[in-house]
Amino acid sequence: MRIWVDADACPNAVKEILFRAAERCQVEVVLVANQPLRMPPSPYVRSIQVERGFDVADNRIAQEVGPGDLVITADVPLAAAAVERGSLALDPRGTLYTKGNVREYLDLRNFMTGLRDSGVQTSGPAALSASDRQSFANQLDRLLAQRS
Repeated sequence: MRIWVDADACPNAVKEILFRAAERCQVEVVLVANQPLRMPPSPYVRSIQVERGFDVADNRIAQEVGPGDLVITADVPLAAAAVERGSLALDPRGTLYTKGNVREYLDLRNFMTGLRDSGVQTSGPAALSASDRQSFANQLDRLLAQRS
């Protein structure tokens, strides 16, 4: 298992959880971003810097991810692409995207985008809470415990 991180928008608290998990479980964590990132010195953590641009990091992850990998992202289209390639996706709030549910999340995301595009005001996501961080950490621990 390799963990791919859509790192441009990933909260620092989530990255710290991932860094600790990489060391504890000796699993590779790859952060993909369009800017240099601060990372701990570790044989298990590396980064890929991509060019700036819309969805460039997402596209790189979607090309590289493979069966059995895990993608950390709040971007539902990227989560759907990862699931299509045989991996799982986990958002920073602990929502796990699988073949069984990703289509529903993608449909909801597209519906909300359509509302916003038609001028309807919608609120953005709430700030990442302590319970969100705990949900993420718990889900990550479950997934790491299940890996072969």
